[in-house]
Amino acid sequence: MSLDFLTTLGAANQWLRRGLLRWAPAVALVGALISVGSSWAQSSAPIRLLVGYAPGGPVDSAARLFAPVLSRELGQSVVVENRPGAGGVLAGDLVAKAAPNGQVLFFGASPTITISPHVLKSMPFDPLRDLQALAPILSYANVLVINKEQPFRTVSELQAFARANPGKVSYGSAGMGGSNHLSGELFAKRVGAQMTHVPYKGNAPAMTDVIGGQLTMMFDIIGTGRNYVNTGRVRALAVTSRERNPSLPDVPTMRESGVDFDVGGWYGLYGPPQMSAELVQRLNEATRRALAQEELRSKLVEQGYELWVGAPALLAERAARELALWATVTQGMKFD
Repeated sequence: MSLDFLTTLGAANQWLRRGLLRWAPAVALVGALISVGSSWAQSSAPIRLLVGYAPGGPVDSAARLFAPVLSRELGQSVVVENRPGAGGVLAGDLVAKAAPNGQVLFFGASPTITISPHVLKSMPFDPLRDLQALAPILSYANVLVINKEQPFRTVSELQAFARANPGKVSYGSAGMGGSNHLSGELFAKRVGAQMTHVPYKGNAPAMTDVIGGQLTMMFDIIGTGRNYVNTGRVRALAVTSRERNPSLPDVPTMRESGVDFDVGGWYGLYGPPQMSAELVQRLNEATRRALAQEELRSKLVEQGYELWVGAPALLAERAARELALWATVTQGMKFD
């Protein structure tokens, strides 16, 4: 073997070693990321998506539309699991105490996150500290409806009557401390009127009494309220969102009606605290892709929802803002 050949071989070996050393950190990083992603994605157990309400309701229905599309985007089975109790708090608490590996997630509804801490005697977890915001999913507005025999055609007319007749305007809700109860309280404060709250066990019986004339008005989620509006059983005066809702395009907003009132609800994806940044990013990106699918978008919009897409911080910031809002509304109120 010639000296020239050995010299050439030695030089090649040194070049190869220098190249491997130069690229070693990048190779190690890619390997680590692949390892993190694949170990989570290839788990044999399905991801449990906890819903804090009973089957068949609006939160459950939206979660069951969302779950299979998210499953496809993640490449792993996502199974909806109903854990009703305390307005979603039971399910949220289970997620807050779960391992931060992405196997247990929460399809969180805004009342659980922003209202329950103010109306429950004790809250087993802090929704801002003990849940990791992963992705916004949906946003929705309520619609203010009145009995169709009432003479009011605008919010201004209703407001004037309520101010002149303290306590004579009654409004129903799904129960003390519910979102439509507190929407009524906020409305009364914003228009400067005393109104009478009548709690029910659910929205349906409250709406029945609005239709029957036992109640003056109520706030109802657009997804269900629009059916009563479109069939002429109640009259819609305003929607509570900042912009008009495509489901009720002829109904003005509260702000258009002269009332500083921009209140809605939302659903967001949450996980346990201390999840890795890589896992948070992956779940956020998968949620964004799921919401971009026309098959899901069309079904959700048809139900009166608006797609709400963004970073985890967008969900966390809105939750914090509305938690502070409902603190002011509930101050001094008793919910025993």
